[in-house]
Amino acid sequence: MPFNESTIEEAALSWFGELGYAVAHGPDLAPGEAAAERASFGDVVLVGRLREAIDRLNPNIPTEARNEAFRKLMLTDSPSLVANNRKFHQMLRDGVEVEYRRGDGSIAGDHVRLIDFDDPANNDWLAVNQFTVIEGQRNRRPDIVVFVNGLPLAVIELKSLADEGATIDLAFNQLQTYRAELPSLFRFNELLVISDGQKARLGSLTAGIEWFKPWPTAESEQPVKGILELEILVRGVFERSRFLSLVRDFVLFEDDPDSDCVTKILAGYHQFHATHKAIAETLKATRETGDRRCGVVWHTQGSGKSYTMLFYAGLVISQPGMNNPTVVVLTDRNDLDDQLFGQFQRCSEILRQTPVQADSVEHLRELLQVASGGVIFTTVHKFAEADGQFPLLTDRSNVVVIADEAHRSQYGFYAKQDKESGKISYGFARNIRDALPNASFIGFTGTPIELTDKNTRAVFGDHVSVYDIQRAVDDGATKPIYYESRVIKLTLDDARIETIDEDFEEITESEELTTKEKLKTKWAALEAMVGDDERIGLLARDL
Repeated sequence: MPFNESTIEEAALSWFGELGYAVAHGPDLAPGEAAAERASFGDVVLVGRLREAIDRLNPNIPTEARNEAFRKLMLTDSPSLVANNRKFHQMLRDGVEVEYRRGDGSIAGDHVRLIDFDDPANNDWLAVNQFTVIEGQRNRRPDIVVFVNGLPLAVIELKSLADEGATIDLAFNQLQTYRAELPSLFRFNELLVISDGQKARLGSLTAGIEWFKPWPTAESEQPVKGILELEILVRGVFERSRFLSLVRDFVLFEDDPDSDCVTKILAGYHQFHATHKAIAETLKATRETGDRRCGVVWHTQGSGKSYTMLFYAGLVISQPGMNNPTVVVLTDRNDLDDQLFGQFQRCSEILRQTPVQADSVEHLRELLQVASGGVIFTTVHKFAEADGQFPLLTDRSNVVVIADEAHRSQYGFYAKQDKESGKISYGFARNIRDALPNASFIGFTGTPIELTDKNTRAVFGDHVSVYDIQRAVDDGATKPIYYESRVIKLTLDDARIETIDEDFEEITESEELTTKEKLKTKWAALEAMVGDDERIGLLARDL
């Protein structure tokens, strides 16, 4: 059998069938056919399936309110495709907001569910090939459209390397054409797939081709070898429970306040699996018998660690067993606090609430008293040394502390004795424990925890997910670094050596280091030696 586009398409449909999807040929559903499910080629929603699902999933909501939900869903009220897609995503995730009059005359507010996210079998699953759509004067036919309860949530575009010039770039360009010419179809889109038969990539509605990434895993976060990338992606992404989780918990919209642009972001496989593993550890750690250590997520720099933190925060907040938790995001520098806080603000829809920055210990105490939870940002320096035990801020057990770059010394795991006074100080970590005695802790870091680092493990536990630089490079998430050792001898006399501070920890343990403060330390002497004119001249000539 020739390995052409049609062969790839049929293989993909067979994988969908094995995953529990019904499979249909697009022309069979077309207007005028015996099994028609569309009144015209402009219909992109399979209305019969959608209405049946709405009625089945919302039996306690009056028919009139269900009909109103359908009308709201089908209404396009913005010229912007991304704005319409964002509004649809909110309705898909949270339900369509409706009001209706009760029997006693009072007005009730409710949400009409479009999907049962808790029970995949309670939904209608369908994969259709060659689904012709006519919009305006354009007649287009995506290769595969994936429907859930009649809603076209995914589009797959396939090419074959057997066809000259048919590349994965061409598949991407084809989707961009569809996106521009068929906004009615892509308004409902949650994810896009492109493949040339060999490579397969997953992306979002707004993603450029550089952000279409592989999904090389199925049941776990370990890549699967020896199978076509497209098959792994279909089985990994479209397995029904994973697909529902991906759509509900791992899609976010980020606002750019400078350009007014909106970016739709879809989690990568490493973020998806890491978040689920971290949630499982969190639920275990926060039990009455738990040890309050949720683990450490090590995802190398540049692989989207801050987005993983967002996905984790959004998902932990929605866990029924957490009883409206408060999430405290802890950083060790003010600039990092502002940066991370800004990102959480720009993506706050996934949190279902607006994050807040604590500007003092008293403000932090007030925020922690809110029983309905919250997302609070603060720095370790709010937990500066107090006389004796640091004051209690809350004894609630549903507080989760997310520590960014958890391995760094600024968190103050080490007790220190002042050489002159003999006084012992315990640093921030001890004070945080005193302030939040029943909180649970999870660490996120871009660098690994050393095997000998018992202090970090004592607070956070072991790694729950590792995405190292080699995997990031293999996936195209980060660029490779090439290093060639070129040594220029540093000549130091004894007098200069004595000017170098032997204990950097004493400088950094209890205060935030700004660039200005660093230059005030004795490390400036080392900088002067490394930057000596003669040495810089040698370096320049070598380059």
